[in-house]
Amino acid sequence: MENKEYLAEVSNFRQLVKRYEEYGENTAFKYKKDGTIHEIKYNEFIEDIKKVAERVIASDVKRVAVIGNNRYEWCVTYLGVTTAGRIIVPLDKALTKIEIEKLLKRSRADAIVYEEKYQEAVNEAIQQGCDIKYQICMDKTETEGVISFEQVLKDGQEIIKKGESKYNEVKLKENEMYIMLFTSGTTNEPKAVMLSQENICKNISNYQYNFRMYTTDTLLSFLPIHHTFECSITFLYGTFCGATIAFCEGLRYIANNLKEYKISVFVAVPLVLETMSKKIKKAIADSGKQGMINAITKLSHGLLKCHIDVRKKLFKPVLKQFDEYLRVVLYGAAPMDKETIEWYNDLGIELIQGYGLTESSPVLTAESSERKRAGSIGIPLKNVQIKIDNPDKDGVGEILGKGPNIMLGYYENEEATKKALEDGWLHTGDYGYIDKDGYIYITGRQSDIIVLKNGKNIYPQEIEFLINKLPYVEENIVYARNKTKTDTLLCAKIVYNKETIVEHFGEKKEDEYKKLIWEDIKNINKELPTFKHIKEITLTDEPLEKTTTQKVKRYVEIKKMTK
Repeated sequence: MENKEYLAEVSNFRQLVKRYEEYGENTAFKYKKDGTIHEIKYNEFIEDIKKVAERVIASDVKRVAVIGNNRYEWCVTYLGVTTAGRIIVPLDKALTKIEIEKLLKRSRADAIVYEEKYQEAVNEAIQQGCDIKYQICMDKTETEGVISFEQVLKDGQEIIKKGESKYNEVKLKENEMYIMLFTSGTTNEPKAVMLSQENICKNISNYQYNFRMYTTDTLLSFLPIHHTFECSITFLYGTFCGATIAFCEGLRYIANNLKEYKISVFVAVPLVLETMSKKIKKAIADSGKQGMINAITKLSHGLLKCHIDVRKKLFKPVLKQFDEYLRVVLYGAAPMDKETIEWYNDLGIELIQGYGLTESSPVLTAESSERKRAGSIGIPLKNVQIKIDNPDKDGVGEILGKGPNIMLGYYENEEATKKALEDGWLHTGDYGYIDKDGYIYITGRQSDIIVLKNGKNIYPQEIEFLINKLPYVEENIVYARNKTKTDTLLCAKIVYNKETIVEHFGEKKEDEYKKLIWEDIKNINKELPTFKHIKEITLTDEPLEKTTTQKVKRYVEIKKMTK
């Protein structure tokens, strides 16, 4: 393991906030305002959490929804509500007005904390019957009936000053819902996942045995914070370890923020990492230095065999594209191409993959510095069991997980709960296998598997990885279309980069591009058995529809192509 001096585990958020006292004057958060970087200490964070908790207790609200960008007020709300013994309902910041209304009704939230830009959506939800008693705006507001976040903090402070504090009287209950999370929406209807504080706290406590963060680390928070991956790993696990959380200004500012915040730990999804690697590879090719990079890589591999690691020095000009302080990238939410993983490792940037679901709070398996294998999703977390259900002759079957991090069930959906949970085992919906050394591999989602008329199974991600290697391809999706009752066509929708395709093939018409790309597809087909051959392609420069965590909405795209 990385470090034998582990932190004491926590079982609920009040214990987590108590842990923050150890970090006192250390910087908990950094953010930019008017071009200046501001800092918030752990002591200030603790005080603000308690102020919000006091106001929540005094208001006697039961369920509080929160929606907005990654920011300090969001984090304070999350822990203020839950340490007050109430239920937090994080909502996706990309929801439409109708979806916000629908989820507020389903969650039965009686208060909502939001950014000013959601004011109209909140008003409409209330007009449509949502029983919201308190509206709290994270920003300054003069809207009638709306309380500013600043006022909430003042009210909480006043309660404490008057000696009317009820915070220490709160008794949290085990195995009870305190977090209601709606699934990300790669299926038509999001389900409401019920999580206890113990579910999440056991998960973040156990993650340290695979990867440790330190009080000297700074993380960049840019993935949507409502999602359990960003919330649990960057925010909750980061603060569990006493690290600093820096809020990203937006996707296009990632490169700048990595440098100016001196980020040492970057939590990302494969799409972001693959896009960054493609841009850097293109810049290297354009500079005419590919031969030199290949030679340096070969030299580095030779030195590593002799246990000499000088990658950071050898690749310093390339690493300037990232940040000289960056030591590790944690990624998850989707599989990543083995070659991309190896490319980052060649530069001396360590990649550590985790795997899990909202329903598992979220991590089930993860790599560690000592235990990793390119292409696998690592090994089970401490106190997590993994097994393969009903494996075929190749050992491939559905991945099942069991442990203290597994959800309580789906809110008001007993049928879905019974389907997902069986004797404490969570059916992940992902198919995969375990090798002889205990490493787990995903072959694809159960819902994504293409079953041909002859009964053969195809995992589309396997073919998508090969297509994504084409230099002009941004992304793609492989799907099946019935040609006749007895014949199924395997098809690919390919999103190309306008600039790169011109550089690669020259200025052409789209039908000419299609013929040239088809030649590349035929070469890919040669690497595959006949039943996996792509028979039809569609080209576009429009991005595929995705969730806010950058997962492709396959059911939406396939519906478009097969209707």
